[in-house]
Amino acid sequence: MSSSSSSAEAAPPWLELPREITAAILHKLGAIELLTTAQHACTAWQSICRDPSMWRSIDMRNTGDLWEMPYNLDKVCRYAVDRSQGQLIDINIEYFGTDELLHYISQSCSQLRRLQLVFSYGITGGGLVEAVKKFPLLEELHLYYTSIDSQAIEAIGQSCPHLKSFTSNNRWYRQEYLACDMEALAIAENMPHLRHLQLFGNKMTNEGLQAILDSCPHLETLDLRQCFNVHLGGMINKQCMQRIRDLRRPYDSTSDYPFDAEIYDHETSDDDYITGFSDMDIVSDYDDYLEFSGASDCSDEYLDYHDD
Repeated sequence: MSSSSSSAEAAPPWLELPREITAAILHKLGAIELLTTAQHACTAWQSICRDPSMWRSIDMRNTGDLWEMPYNLDKVCRYAVDRSQGQLIDINIEYFGTDELLHYISQSCSQLRRLQLVFSYGITGGGLVEAVKKFPLLEELHLYYTSIDSQAIEAIGQSCPHLKSFTSNNRWYRQEYLACDMEALAIAENMPHLRHLQLFGNKMTNEGLQAILDSCPHLETLDLRQCFNVHLGGMINKQCMQRIRDLRRPYDSTSDYPFDAEIYDHETSDDDYITGFSDMDIVSDYDDYLEFSGASDCSDEYLDYHDD
């Protein structure tokens, strides 16, 4: 048997998979694994990982243990955005992020349809408002424990007329007795085309809920878990039952909620809750520590990025 035949027989079977199937499998790994590990496995995978179509959806999901993360996630994210070459339509950012990063994304990703931010304490309401001005096609915006107020909601609704799905989730504090309908009213007045709405832990009352029901006629799903100032009964309950296909009530189970649903006794700083240090501290600490094993094609480019 020739050496070439032996080499062919020894080739891993996954190298024989059609390119589109391999791409679909690799994409499930997420952006961090793709850039730091998968693309260096072989030339075939590297070629697939360089295809801009692989980066139309960028998932920066991570555990939140940033001190254990040997990469600057801000820079990894920017590199992934660059790989998309303007084709990005969906991005998920978790446990990191700054206004500067959102600005960077907005400069080249005008086709964005979906944006999700989770525990992104370095992103302000003002920074988000400025970024979404460059996302006129945005259909989904999901914010988990990310700072936003009624004025920001109003501006977002005006900048994103195609918005169909909106999430603005917070925590509920037992000693926080004040009710507030400002966010609910801003949603009602500026997001009339919503079909899906999640307001976990919101302080709104029945008045705010009624405004949403009156102004969002296309609403199909509504999550009101831990909205304990809302009391579903009488006519408003009847409206919800008749109109909302999937209704989650204030006291419904949170067992399927993917993030922290604990009810706290008093309000604490969001920064203290997560790590005790700011997002910018994390970025600066890792500026000189981003290194991909065997990634000669991209590590230098990472280190050329500078945080503004």
